[in-house]
Amino acid sequence: MIHRISKRKFSRRSAHRTSLLRNLCKSLINSEQILTTLPKAKSLRSVVEKLITTGKENDLNSRRKLISKLGGSLKETDKILNVLSPRYKERNGGYTRVIKAGYRKGDCAPIAIIQFVN
Repeated sequence: MIHRISKRKFSRRSAHRTSLLRNLCKSLINSEQILTTLPKAKSLRSVVEKLITTGKENDLNSRRKLISKLGGSLKETDKILNVLSPRYKERNGGYTRVIKAGYRKGDCAPIAIIQFVN
């Protein structure tokens, strides 16, 4: 049994893991739908939903938080504040969905599509 473990490690150091999730966040925000492995999609879901919730306030503090979480990326920050957060203004969480999409051919890893809910 795995008790008191809150995150997946993906067999990476912490800096590499943070960079991985940050890049997946940027890709998901830009294209609004990406194809990745199932465990990465499940971990990405919580990170992205926290970013959208932070962006709902749309003030200077939330802008600075988003910039720091996304690694200084202004393009994605503006998209969260101007497009995504107003879209989900009336919704209390659950901004993304994870759909299982079979298995990858090379290593038979489970693949999933993560996308924003309309």
